[in-house]
Amino acid sequence: MSSAPGVPPEGQPVGQPEGRHAPTLAELCSALSGLTAMVGREHERARHREEIIDRLHRENESLRRGELDQLHEPVRAALYRLYDLVRRAEVQPPDGEHVAPLLGMIGDELAEALGRTGVEIFEVEFGEPYDSARHRPLGVEPVTDRGLDGKVVEVCREGFARGDVIVRRAQVRVGKYRED
Repeated sequence: MSSAPGVPPEGQPVGQPEGRHAPTLAELCSALSGLTAMVGREHERARHREEIIDRLHRENESLRRGELDQLHEPVRAALYRLYDLVRRAEVQPPDGEHVAPLLGMIGDELAEALGRTGVEIFEVEFGEPYDSARHRPLGVEPVTDRGLDGKVVEVCREGFARGDVIVRRAQVRVGKYRED
């Protein structure tokens, strides 16, 4: 006798194709044992990967610290020279006419240290047009020359740039035309 489509023949378990037998307990135990071994191997591989990732992270951090130390070394060297200059001036204070040159030397050392980090002083000229990207206005100065209206009439502090990027704007006073 034939049965309806999708209905198993009498005596056949539901879900079993015709002609196949149900897995035995031994077969199930064997398959489970194989899966357990495979999961154990995958777990071991994952643990090993995590160890490698942790080791690489530690090495990366160590390299980064070494690079930072190397990056700071030129600045440290300039600061050592500045420290020595100041200490010498404490032991043998310069007379009045030598104070300005000493301060100039200190400023030059600082500019050189900044240069080693990629930052340079940029020049601001008297009479150049005010530029909000390069200049920070400290105030206005009344001027009687129309040509100086909106122009830099005093540089109070120099500006610094790293390549084309302004990292500190120059502090300036800007001319504002006023008739007498």
